[in-house]
Amino acid sequence: MPRVKRSVHAQKKRRKILKLAKGYFGARGRLLRLATESVERGLAFAFRDRKAKKRDFRRLWIARISAAVREQGMNYSTFMSGVKKANLGLDRKIMADLAVSDPQAFTKIVSIAKGE
Repeated sequence: MPRVKRSVHAQKKRRKILKLAKGYFGARGRLLRLATESVERGLAFAFRDRKAKKRDFRRLWIARISAAVREQGMNYSTFMSGVKKANLGLDRKIMADLAVSDPQAFTKIVSIAKGE
């Protein structure tokens, strides 16, 4: 079996890890073993929290829509049911933004959802 010399690839691998660990405190940013552990942990958290971010924003939008709809004398589930029956092509993000920034337009959407 031929001899494998890894110097170039090993250096690239180490450089990549240390570049990702740039800005970490103390040995985590300088020593390869600690940097590797920290980077892997950080990447795992990043993956997890990209999913959590979507959940958090959806919860925020629902809370905003619910608060705005209650002012109109309706509850969230009835409103969403009315929106689906009226075939309005608006998602929760857009409706939450309208509820905050343009209450008159949101009032029109609520009246459509009520079936008026």
